[in-house]
Amino acid sequence: MIEEKNGVFPAVCPLDCPDTCGLLLHKEEGKIVKVTGNPDHPITQGAICNKVRNMTERIYHKDRIRYPLKRTGPKGSGQFERISWDEAVSEIASRYRELIAEYGSECILPYSFYGNMGILSVDGMDRRFFNALGASRLDQKICNAAGNAGWKYTMGFKGGTSPEDTEYADLIIVWGGNLISTNMHQVVIAEKARKRGAKVVVIDVHKNRTAQWADWFIPLYPGTDTALALGVMHVLFRDGWTDEVFLKRYTVGYEELREHVKSYTPAHVAAITGVPEEDIEKLARMYGEASVSYIAIGNGLQHHDNGGMNVRSIACLPALTGQWLKQGGGAVKTNGGYGAMDSDYLERPELRPNPEARSINMNRIGEALHMQEQPIKAVFVYCSNPLVVAPDTERVQAGFAREDLFTVVHDLFMTDTAKYADIVLPAASSFETTDLYASYWHHYVQLQEPVIGKIGEAKGNVELFAMLGRAMGLDEEAFMETEEEMIARALNYPENPYLNGVTLPALKEQRFVKLDMTPQASYLDRLPTPSGKIELYSEAMKAAGLPPLPEYVPLQEGYDGNHRPGKDEPYPLMFISPPNHNFLNSTFANVEKHQRLEKEPQLQIHPQDAAERGIGDGDSVVVYNKRGKLELKAVVTDKMLPGTVISQGLWWEGQGRKQRANALTADRLSDMGGGATFFSTAVQVKRQ
Repeated sequence: MIEEKNGVFPAVCPLDCPDTCGLLLHKEEGKIVKVTGNPDHPITQGAICNKVRNMTERIYHKDRIRYPLKRTGPKGSGQFERISWDEAVSEIASRYRELIAEYGSECILPYSFYGNMGILSVDGMDRRFFNALGASRLDQKICNAAGNAGWKYTMGFKGGTSPEDTEYADLIIVWGGNLISTNMHQVVIAEKARKRGAKVVVIDVHKNRTAQWADWFIPLYPGTDTALALGVMHVLFRDGWTDEVFLKRYTVGYEELREHVKSYTPAHVAAITGVPEEDIEKLARMYGEASVSYIAIGNGLQHHDNGGMNVRSIACLPALTGQWLKQGGGAVKTNGGYGAMDSDYLERPELRPNPEARSINMNRIGEALHMQEQPIKAVFVYCSNPLVVAPDTERVQAGFAREDLFTVVHDLFMTDTAKYADIVLPAASSFETTDLYASYWHHYVQLQEPVIGKIGEAKGNVELFAMLGRAMGLDEEAFMETEEEMIARALNYPENPYLNGVTLPALKEQRFVKLDMTPQASYLDRLPTPSGKIELYSEAMKAAGLPPLPEYVPLQEGYDGNHRPGKDEPYPLMFISPPNHNFLNSTFANVEKHQRLEKEPQLQIHPQDAAERGIGDGDSVVVYNKRGKLELKAVVTDKMLPGTVISQGLWWEGQGRKQRANALTADRLSDMGGGATFFSTAVQVKRQ
């Protein structure tokens, strides 16, 4: 495909998004001039978001890094000089050997996430390199860890309802997610259900685009989702809307749950959540009376101190009314388990000389960089931008500013993090490499082959880490495999029956191949929970020191003893920083076109809270707490309950203005799974 200068070529969206869209890249004279959706993709069907439609703005951006760079000025200054790849690799290998000899291999820490969702890029050769090196392990818990843990305690398997089937639901609840901005094709399917008469309910802290599209929006206080779910359960049991036959056959603990939720009366739950009693009754009645109900569980509600319990509680609801036996009924937190591949082969953990190496939670990178015992002496950052995405930014920045920390960053751009690097390496875009993509929502696996040549001297992750592995003298065989060899072998995984028929030859011929969903028919009969059933009561949670039944636990910041916004607290407002429409985490935040679409960082504040502080629409405000501050323009709006303020998007540092939202967020970990607690943040706001 690289050799052909003109034409239309298939591709895959690489972004961390459940839709994993099929794309078409239009080339003229060897350059991509347009990105469109592939109408032949069975799920995405040619529709793509504005972010991807403008992907060429990112690929051919004037500021893209084209050559290896070495720092010449102070850390953070962005002063670098061009060096060769030989010099860069030699420098990295030499420094790593020195550090390992003096401090041991665990002084080196990889830091990455899914800036590119290619399986080889972030779950393949990179893992082999750091395993063979004996580096510290990174717990990649910044996004979905809490929710996945809560779901696993309840359902066992990381999979739920098939997207196509949700067309047949007559009630769709979007709980804690802005699907229009983050899962647009589920909205398309929901519209099909609507034409059949379905109702769409959105439960969220903010009247975002999806809430405005819904038939009914239910606002609630941040972190009170478990209480609302328990209030719904109370009414379902009280009014006889539960499926007793299903509960007896497929669940454990339903009698204990029935007794437990008696205390979660609508009046009690209303006092916690801010949702009126009559709305709790109405929601429960809608759920109980629906023939087929589906819940799309978003990412937002898991980013709390009680995030795992929020998802665990909601995951119990489909069992109460027997939704799992109905086409389109049930719920989805993630469907990633269906496409699981041979991770041991890809990552080669047996290469590790120190199997008991320590693990460091990526949410605690600020703390980790300040450790005095067994200090981290080198960080390798790729597919992530921790100075923007990690919590407690000021502490993170101070850690990266250490002169004794040898930092390498592999990226397309001089990110906020890259400015603190000693060596910056140019990364290839996904359209310049070969990789394999699986969705964590739909059931199609896709192949990406290079459509354009690498820009400048950029290298993809597979090529980069294979090169480093060989330079370090590590196991030669592991670092000689080609991308195609790795793909073919990763798909040859009999332990996952859903991969039946998904092969490299099939992908080369068809570009996207559907998983074999035949085993889903026996989903409920082989749940990998300790009991083999849906666990409404979990002995595993009890053993872990967690409540075995769903139970509301208030957040650690911002609420008084009655679980209401703490007006007398020094930081009385709950700060939420959800995604905006035109960025994906920190990706696209440096692209002028996307910046123009988003205009500028803003703080949405309720009229009541604004009036108490003398803040008017358009005023410059400072949002602050003991961890840091943020400088924004105020937008006075009633799109959330009083006591909650909203700033959408992760902006890079501005010209003379503090605009990193995570300067305010804590690096506390969630109740389960070690997840991030971004949205459990209390702040104060004042006019500038």
